[in-house]
Amino acid sequence: MGTHVIKMPDIGEGIAEVELSVWHVKVGDMVVEDQVLADVMTDKAMVDIPSPVHGKVIALGGQPGEVMAVGSVLISIEVEGAGNVKESAQPAPAKEAPVAAPKVESVVQSKPVVAAAPKAAVCQGPMVAREANERPLASPAVRKHALDLGIQLRLVRGTGPAGRVLHEDLEAYLAQGQSNASTVSSAYSQRNDEEQIPVIGMRRKIAQRMQDATQRAAHFSYVEEIDVTAVEELRAHLNEKHGATRGKLTLLPFLVRALVVALRDFPQINARYDDEAQVITRLGAVHVGIATQADIGLMVPVVRHAEARSLWDNAQEISRLATAARNGKASRDELSGSSITLTSLGALGGIVSTPVLNLPEVAIVGVNKIVERPMVVKGQIVIRKMMNLSSSFDHRVVDGMDAAQFIQAVRGLLEQPATLFVD
Repeated sequence: MGTHVIKMPDIGEGIAEVELSVWHVKVGDMVVEDQVLADVMTDKAMVDIPSPVHGKVIALGGQPGEVMAVGSVLISIEVEGAGNVKESAQPAPAKEAPVAAPKVESVVQSKPVVAAAPKAAVCQGPMVAREANERPLASPAVRKHALDLGIQLRLVRGTGPAGRVLHEDLEAYLAQGQSNASTVSSAYSQRNDEEQIPVIGMRRKIAQRMQDATQRAAHFSYVEEIDVTAVEELRAHLNEKHGATRGKLTLLPFLVRALVVALRDFPQINARYDDEAQVITRLGAVHVGIATQADIGLMVPVVRHAEARSLWDNAQEISRLATAARNGKASRDELSGSSITLTSLGALGGIVSTPVLNLPEVAIVGVNKIVERPMVVKGQIVIRKMMNLSSSFDHRVVDGMDAAQFIQAVRGLLEQPATLFVD
């Protein structure tokens, strides 16, 4: 038997150190080639570290949340044969690190595992007895569902990758009558439990970026009401006519098109501001960041050169990037380089929001939900589909009048959607 040492890889772009976010294995686990061992966090994205060998984990090189230098020992695996280190150079087994930092899975463990864990690690059945302090793998949505049902998640067998607990596992648990007085709490019972969640990995990066943005930029927001009845009718017509062959359109590609057209007259808004160098860079290309909520946190994949794409091309690219981001598959290049960001919570969009700038951009356009309301049109009360745009700008670069005129231009394009396609 020999030892195969896996070192923290050089991820590129001059990165000298990365943050270890989560372990997917522990000391004593048998692993197979291409199985994901750990996730590490760079400045731009979460990166999977797969195993190049079959073997048994004998030592872990760090704890979740630890910043590790490129080239440092990440993990040691006992393998058949000689391995890749000499006997005298084998590292002493480190103290076993937990599968994840205590109580942190709501931040980082929700990232999907690309390669399946060994079959022995995948639980079969609805119920399992874990240690009281053992934290099972589950997404934040599953954890909330379990809390609402009054289920202790550690008692539920997970049938997902690496034993991840899924929504259907909760339903199976309830269906087999395993929920009893010790696991299901009354809606009125007193609770004294607490949970501490270390801010590491993607959540730490998001927190740093949001704090940095609010401290450095001079934010101001502008809200405008838009009648989207006509553009929604056009969208429905196009979906009915071309949806089967070209794909269904959401409102987002129309919004992207409106930004592209409006920015022709407001180049100061399609810009990046380097406040250290005191340089504003105005871009001809419109690279639209699409704020996307994933299990591991908010990500902003970028639709590049939206100005050169058709309505359906933009729709397909938005869908592709959103899926990649939610599945943790978006590359670093796909998550950087935007010139303006579009953020929407869909049906949860509320009435008004104050989105935070995605530095070094100087504008972010926030989309609120569509509601039907009685409106006065040509002296008559009619029902119209209305939506607010809640947008934020960097007042160091964008004047209030310019911001208002820009949003009014977007409004005019959406209310008269034929103008979106008139050059």
